[in-house]
Amino acid sequence: MNGFDHWVLSGAIFIPGIGAALMLLIPAAEETLIKAVALLTSLAAMGFGIYVFAHFNYDHTSALQMAVNRNWIDVIHARYHIGVDGISLPLMGLTLLIVPLCIIYSWDHFPEPHNPKAFLSLVLLLEVGMTGTFLAQDLILFFVFFELVLLPMYFMIGVWGGPNRQYASIKFFLFTLFGSALMILSFLALYFKAGNTFDIPTLIHNASSLPHNTQVLIFAGLFMGFAIKVPMVPFHTWLPDAHTEAPTVGSVILAAVLLKLGTYGFIRIAIPILPDAAKTWAPWIGLLAVIGIIYGALNCLAQTDLKRLVAFSSVAHMGFVMLGIATLTTYGINAAIFGMVAHGLITGMLFFCAGSIQERFGTREIARLGGLLKQAPRLGWILGFCAFASLGLPGLAGFWGEFPAILSSYAPAVGLSTGAFRTYMVVAAIGTVFAAGYLLWMYQRTAFGNPKSEFEHEHIHDVHIPEYLAWAPLLVLIVVLGIVPSLIFRQTDGPVHTTVTAAFTQSGEPPPGQALPAQAPRSP
Repeated sequence: MNGFDHWVLSGAIFIPGIGAALMLLIPAAEETLIKAVALLTSLAAMGFGIYVFAHFNYDHTSALQMAVNRNWIDVIHARYHIGVDGISLPLMGLTLLIVPLCIIYSWDHFPEPHNPKAFLSLVLLLEVGMTGTFLAQDLILFFVFFELVLLPMYFMIGVWGGPNRQYASIKFFLFTLFGSALMILSFLALYFKAGNTFDIPTLIHNASSLPHNTQVLIFAGLFMGFAIKVPMVPFHTWLPDAHTEAPTVGSVILAAVLLKLGTYGFIRIAIPILPDAAKTWAPWIGLLAVIGIIYGALNCLAQTDLKRLVAFSSVAHMGFVMLGIATLTTYGINAAIFGMVAHGLITGMLFFCAGSIQERFGTREIARLGGLLKQAPRLGWILGFCAFASLGLPGLAGFWGEFPAILSSYAPAVGLSTGAFRTYMVVAAIGTVFAAGYLLWMYQRTAFGNPKSEFEHEHIHDVHIPEYLAWAPLLVLIVVLGIVPSLIFRQTDGPVHTTVTAAFTQSGEPPPGQALPAQAPRSP
């Protein structure tokens, strides 16, 4: 490892923060310079990410690479410990891709009140928190980055949001803060019970031997913190309001990356550190996951607001991710990570489309829309493509996030109820039918037919150049990952297999996931 490898991850994390600080020195009237600094800063962070992808050792994806482990807060033994493995690599890449695309989209789409300086500064601060969370290997460092995203998103919704923005932003803040309070209590319990350390790799080794009841109680706090962020039913009620009221870029970042902080927490922290408790909690997590799949889909069928429909679809799609995690198998967790990336790309695109439709028509009410394929055909076709990707059409990325998660429920980890999880499998499969229903119905009402009378004489602009530039990478990735899913699975399979197997072996349990059919694809 050369000298640059020691600080490349720190550069990817903190360069956006430096850019945000530089923007504070630029007069607000210099809008072009402000936008240029924000874009160049985010592209610089992406450049660091490209270096990581180029120099990552794909033959040892389970190893923590380009790691930095230095003293930070000695009095509590907290360390600045960061690193990247095959689990965090695709999520880091997703974050470093989404942010510059959001800035490009914002180039001529700034919401009111028009303040690019403040708006883009918050976007860059969000990038610091999101990237840092995926790379942190210390619980306190993880918590700092995990919480760093809270205030920028609160202000983004509360200042630039819709008519009910204050209600939505406060609700988002309180829900997340409540979960974080319970999560930090669990972190402290792990510190005192497992060797006076916050180091995640060390805790994976130490905490698995804790008494079962202690593990279950600590897992409860972690569950609340992560489940609220996902969000899982019944902790989901903040999400539709936040998505509906947030500006378009806020909704994209929230859907594409922020929700993944919760699912990542389960995979990186809760399951490997507390494997016994994970097996106790898994049936209940699976139950809440399939309830979320059906509940989210039924709510989508009832929505009249395009953006709110997409928001409830996130509840359903994240249910598939949590179902894969709940199986505690390498097959299911691999599917969950792929589903996180696929959901980020597809639902991010759906929110981009919803925001552009609102900008052109001045409304998101589905009943007032129609004939989009006639008035703005390219936007209409892009919306249709994203709808088909979201419903899990084979050949597109969404399929590989849903189908393997459902299949993994057929043979959950040893010790879990096969009957219960096969029931979950059937319910989740029914959820895919509902998904096709609400997405196709939405597309029919918005894109087909003739324009409504109030808009039939309006000139509706089709896709603009900034929109093309922002959307093209996402659309390409949706296709590429759908055709070659091994691009993700080859990264995630090694560390998932190592982490899960090691955790359950140390806890005295046989490695989970061995009951799958022979040669079940570790890399589908």
